Amino acid sequence: MAQDQKVVRRQKLRWRIRARVTGTAQKPRLSVFRSNNDIYAQLIDDSTGTTLASADSRQKDIVAVGGTKVEKSTNVGKTLAQKAAAAGITTCVFDRGGYLYHGRVKAVADGAREGGLKF
Repeated sequence: MAQDQKVVRRQKLRWRIRARVTGTAQKPRLSVFRSNNDIYAQLIDDSTGTTLASADSRQKDIVAVGGTKVEKSTNVGKTLAQKAAAAGITTCVFDRGGYLYHGRVKAVADGAREGGLKF
């Protein structure tokens, strides 16, 4: 069964990005996954393969605020930045996951910057 061209293209972009972007415990990788309805973000330490903090648009506090998908994405970034600050993380490396740096992906990055993360 042939795969969708868009999926294959994004996967190749994702692999190319991951070849260059890695996270450590001091400077983890902020990985973004975008589905049709929701968005997920997590800080990953690639040296041990563990997730240090995560946030998504399905959390009760973000769903309660409501708004458009872009507004929810901004809230996801802010929430992730708060969790990172609680874990003692101030800097990270951004991994857009093969998506264009536009719209909801950019909103997550801007929300994380507003929350205090530097990248």
